[in-house]
Amino acid sequence: MEIRIYNPQMDFLGIIENQSSLLWIRRYNESGEFELHAPVTASTINLLRLNNLVWKRGAVDAGVIESIYIEETVLKNEVTAKGRFLTSYMDRRLIRPTFNFSGKVEIAMRTILTNAVSIPNVELGELMGFDEEIEFQATYKNLLAYESKLAKSANLGFRFRPDFTDKVIYFEIYKGLDRSIHQSDRNRVIFSEEYNNLSEADYEENNQVYSNICYVGGEGQGSSRVYVEVGDDSLTGLERREMYRNGSDISSENLTSAQYLDKLRQRGYDALEDNAFYNYFECKTVPEGNFNYRTNYDLGDIITTNKVNWGISQDLRLSAIQETYEYGNEVIEPVFGNPLPETIDWEDKDDG
Repeated sequence: MEIRIYNPQMDFLGIIENQSSLLWIRRYNESGEFELHAPVTASTINLLRLNNLVWKRGAVDAGVIESIYIEETVLKNEVTAKGRFLTSYMDRRLIRPTFNFSGKVEIAMRTILTNAVSIPNVELGELMGFDEEIEFQATYKNLLAYESKLAKSANLGFRFRPDFTDKVIYFEIYKGLDRSIHQSDRNRVIFSEEYNNLSEADYEENNQVYSNICYVGGEGQGSSRVYVEVGDDSLTGLERREMYRNGSDISSENLTSAQYLDKLRQRGYDALEDNAFYNYFECKTVPEGNFNYRTNYDLGDIITTNKVNWGISQDLRLSAIQETYEYGNEVIEPVFGNPLPETIDWEDKDDG
């Protein structure tokens, strides 16, 4: 494997050839990350510096070094470089001051990027014409976090794809393909014991934070405050799971009453998305099995997972892929579905 290093201006610096391992994690609608281990030499120390770019030949993504750790002991002589993919540049920008939008999610994602303080070398990629729509208002929100929120609302993926020849980074929005057994438009992809492509499987379900009704409080005080409700109001008993979200930061200025209420409702839909039923399926597979990674399936695709002895058969989106390269071996670990976030927002406090 050839690992090429570039400076922040996308000038080529050199090649890492003596790495002991590389962890390359791609994510569909979040920033991916990487971890590179190599022996301590003058060359690696010179190349692996903060803010330099790491690119694995043939990859669609590149990483930014955000952490360097050098360890030299009797047993170990190693430098570790860690970081996130180029989309992490958006973590350095805010949506400011206030952004109102009603229309297609793809247009919203492109517009909040172009409206932010420009990121060097970044340009918009091809407009794909996806139809999913949204209405929202955002004020001084983190750009990367909001891009991720918008992408998840429409089941879209996004990335910063580098072109090191022209020194351009393209912001691309894309959509995975349905390759499940319940469609006939393309070849189906199934992970199961029957196909001998499922090993070391993990499955988790969690409804601890799951909600299906959200009340949103908008402008005003006391009895004059505006409230909206979203979700399935027909649910009763233990099936009904209510939550509240503060929307007092959403301004009605320059909006019609209908537009303002729609923005409050969108806040509720976003909250229900953040407090969804979490289930995910993770397994290991080989890159050149009966279904070949990046040939038969790729990040964002919907794939059928079937674990017979667990009684689990589901069509799940391939939300992340961990590629591990170590001692000449390559291991692919797909993650399907909607994993539980590392931190949970247990309550949304309201000072209104």
